[in-house]
Amino acid sequence: MIRFEDVSVTYEGAGRPAVQGVDLEVPEGELVLLVGPSGTGKSTVLSSVSGLVPHFTGGTLRGRVTVAGRDTRTHRPRELADVVGTVGQDPLAHFVTDTVEDELAYGMESLGITPAVMRRRVEETLDLLGLAELRDRPIATLSGGQRQRVAIGSVLTTHPRVLVLDEPTSALDPAAAEEVLAVLQRLVHDLGTTVFMAEHRLERVVQYADRVVLLPEAGAAPVSGTPAEVMAVSPVCPPVVELGRLAGWSPLPLTVRDARRRATPLRERLADRSPDRPDGRTPAQRGDRIPRQPEQPPKQPAAQAPQRPAAQTTGQSTEQTAGQTAGHTPGQVPEQAPVQPAGQPRKHPVSTPAGFAVRVLKRFGGRVPGALGAGAPERRAAAGAAAEVRGLAVRRGRVDALRWVDLDVVPGETVALMGRNGAGKSTLLGALAGLVAPDSGSVLVGGAVPHRTRPRDLVRLVGLVPQEPRDLLYADTVGAECAAADQDAGAAPGTCRELVSGLLPGVADGTHPRDLSEGQRLALALAVVLTARPPLLLLDEPTRGLDYAAKARLVGVLRALAADGHAIVLATHDVELAAELAQRVVLLAEGEVIADGPTDEIVVSSPSFAPQVTKILAPQRWLTAAQVRAALAQAPA
Repeated sequence: MIRFEDVSVTYEGAGRPAVQGVDLEVPEGELVLLVGPSGTGKSTVLSSVSGLVPHFTGGTLRGRVTVAGRDTRTHRPRELADVVGTVGQDPLAHFVTDTVEDELAYGMESLGITPAVMRRRVEETLDLLGLAELRDRPIATLSGGQRQRVAIGSVLTTHPRVLVLDEPTSALDPAAAEEVLAVLQRLVHDLGTTVFMAEHRLERVVQYADRVVLLPEAGAAPVSGTPAEVMAVSPVCPPVVELGRLAGWSPLPLTVRDARRRATPLRERLADRSPDRPDGRTPAQRGDRIPRQPEQPPKQPAAQAPQRPAAQTTGQSTEQTAGQTAGHTPGQVPEQAPVQPAGQPRKHPVSTPAGFAVRVLKRFGGRVPGALGAGAPERRAAAGAAAEVRGLAVRRGRVDALRWVDLDVVPGETVALMGRNGAGKSTLLGALAGLVAPDSGSVLVGGAVPHRTRPRDLVRLVGLVPQEPRDLLYADTVGAECAAADQDAGAAPGTCRELVSGLLPGVADGTHPRDLSEGQRLALALAVVLTARPPLLLLDEPTRGLDYAAKARLVGVLRALAADGHAIVLATHDVELAAELAQRVVLLAEGEVIADGPTDEIVVSSPSFAPQVTKILAPQRWLTAAQVRAALAQAPA
């Protein structure tokens, strides 16, 4: 169905090919998984299937790519649209219409499909991907994961023979990811659809693949084989494979079920050993505390919902990204207004993203229109707290984004916010960063009220890395971004560049941020925010697009910050990251905190959020392969 014949792609101005020596075939009716470290050209290979490379991206394509017999060099993307459906890393770049249902229908309208068929396919897709409740919602109000499902659905409705998917589960919670992958598997098995996809979270997808193609490094020829064959030699592998390597299992297991069947001897070896916590200490050494569970007011019937201002802001995402607040789009600087007393109309809240507030100030001559003076906080935070949230409620149109949320974060603590798409994680981060004004309750960060604090003061208290890293990046080169970050933060020249080198080895100063992969852009945005070394660091899906090596480097940086006294709060669907990094997990559902406690207690008891190692070695409370490796290296007790 798809054939690559000695393909190489070189972008304009690049010193070497992004990919070269690609010579492989993807048969009809197979799910082929493309893997490899960040920046090795996976997105380039996928884009060449749809004709985006070279017709849209530019550059030089040598060799030949054919899809269903059509040469992509002579067929532009619109001439392949009836055969190939593509979903890139950024769902926002995919959308054309304003609402979910219209977006699902748009591709079919472009292909001239009859209205009766269109209606049936829209309904089928809404049910397949669990989007029925969102059919009339504006896309701008959806969470990142909900947008990703809509993007996938808009491609499925056209019934393409080939699906090309770049990181299709990166923004999805574990349950939603399983649903999407189950749909893809049904399309492959029942309809003979060919699926060619790249994904970094191999623990989610490798067991579904018929074949795996590995790009070991930039410009290297790909390695192709069965999942077990490739995982045996791959520099990137899921925890189940890493655990299999530690235990010496052959062949290597690809699923939790296969690993559990062989795990009894390993459990016996580990029975007299104690797992270290994510910060490298045992629970006894660390003296873990379980944060207090706040008393919440009794839930009220819908007709007697908690009182909020009469005039509400509409069209707002439950999971907000930085640079987006009520009635504003990224790049706009809204007016800032204090919260009005209950029962009176409320103006739009502060929305200057803390991560780049100083840059916004510079563009407006040192002031944000309508900005308030910092003033004295209404009350002080609890002694020693980096952040304190009490009774926080936020409403977005008809949606209660947050309800009665209480949260304390202390210096040196790493907290993971988890929950399904739309649970309110990004909204909570937005409230901590001053992007969202509470409808009721209070938020204090470093003793200040974030949404009432001047951006130039707030940036010294809190930094936010949003889901969309482009919200923080505006310079033409990586070097210029780093220089601006150093200047904005008042840091020594080269501070940001040093962070970039640690997170992104080999990225040149002259590289344009748009030429980076999604994961590389995210790492650059993280370095920009970390340059100011804010006492409270907020990260929204920080591992989207990162391979395992990049994730390990990120974990090292964040651990060092926590050890230095920085508080870290991250919203993530990456259960492996939470297991490795967080000392504490807070689960949210429908805007409410439903669990709050030590990581090993929360995730071990959750079938959805337990990491692979936990599932394999249960009932023992091991979280990561690194813990197992350290334990096996110990002398027997």
